[in-house]
Amino acid sequence: MTIHSFPYFINSKTEILILGTMPGVLSLTKQEYYANPRNHFWKIMHTLFDILPIPETFEEKIQLLQSNKIGLWDVLENCERKGSLDIHIKNKKENDFEMLFKEFPSITKIIFNGKQSHAFFYKRFGQIKGITYYVMPSTSPANTILFEKKLKIWSTCFE
Repeated sequence: MTIHSFPYFINSKTEILILGTMPGVLSLTKQEYYANPRNHFWKIMHTLFDILPIPETFEEKIQLLQSNKIGLWDVLENCERKGSLDIHIKNKKENDFEMLFKEFPSITKIIFNGKQSHAFFYKRFGQIKGITYYVMPSTSPANTILFEKKLKIWSTCFE
């Protein structure tokens, strides 16, 4: 079965783009990025920007990112996958990043949420001139690194 990513959450002020690979099953069901409560993404973002507790609504979460010039999207537009793990991705199609970077030239930094998102992106697009890449540990619950360690590593992107 083919699954599809979400539209991007980027605006004209976006300077930092965080890219995942493809939303997991729970996120697809809820139609929200990082909807699994065990995923550390929102906790990391809100801790880094000192906004706790984490807002309840997805719209408020996106607003926090955008107010900090951060956009959110996935490397893949669609793929076939059983379950939520990236290792099960087949028949993938990447999103149109050539169009994206023309439309949003203020993006100067990409933070990859996990090695696999970087691998898929780099294989298709390589190193894009004028954009710095950071490959962060996945915030997925499948990545068993403790929250505190993930937070410390992710914080290096925002120094």
